[in-house]
Amino acid sequence: MNTLVRTEWLKMRKYNAFWWIMGITLLSYPGMNYMAYFIYNEMTNRPDQISQYAKMAIGNPFAFPEAWHTVTFFSSLFLFVPAVVVIMLISNEYTFRTHRQNVIDGWSRSQFITSKLIDVLIISFLITLMCFGVGLATGLANQHGLIHYTWDQVYYLGLFFLQTFAQLSIAFLLGFLIKKAFLALGIFLFYFIILENMIIGVLEWKGFTAGNYFPLEVSDKLIPKPAFWSKINPEAYQQSIDAIPLHIGLTILVTAIVWFICYRSNNRRDLK
Repeated sequence: MNTLVRTEWLKMRKYNAFWWIMGITLLSYPGMNYMAYFIYNEMTNRPDQISQYAKMAIGNPFAFPEAWHTVTFFSSLFLFVPAVVVIMLISNEYTFRTHRQNVIDGWSRSQFITSKLIDVLIISFLITLMCFGVGLATGLANQHGLIHYTWDQVYYLGLFFLQTFAQLSIAFLLGFLIKKAFLALGIFLFYFIILENMIIGVLEWKGFTAGNYFPLEVSDKLIPKPAFWSKINPEAYQQSIDAIPLHIGLTILVTAIVWFICYRSNNRRDLK
């Protein structure tokens, strides 16, 4: 296992695109959350009476402990950015034939996929660490210090890690099956941003709930809209909170199926 981790780290360390995209992620997460915070301030800090009513109604979703929920929700909207890294990492293995060289050097086929699983876990952990930093900074900026209930909703970071790992696993599967980086990336982004959302929207308009069980939507449901949404539609918000345990199980199931397909396909396909 140590050999796999060390080998994958050496690959990532020398891969400039990895650092560039992780840098973009490091900027996009605080940027997205600051944009949401800026809009909140514009809505609630004006001297008119409507702004004061709005502030009283929704509170401050960027203060502890709600900051963890709010930050992870807005950060989850940008998971397609690290997905670029995952797709390029697996596609490069086939472009430069390093997957075949690993097997020639003594790795088993399963070890090769395990090394890629480690890549996805490492990237998911780094993304979650970034999200933790943004959440802590956001909460402190609005709370002016730690309080006894600071960590009450920190479990959303665990849900964010699971969501990140699940969605990056799907991105990996596309890159693994298609092998061509730009094609796999185009398909993933089209599905992530447009296709699945469009299908879910049509299903909801028709009164069907089947869209809740689509591959990406399953893990999206791990982090419902922030708590201020409950002021708008309390019943729908409570239903989304109650559904989290179900979607934890479904996310784990979908992710397990994704990696089963990867291991099974890799053991059967030709080394070319």
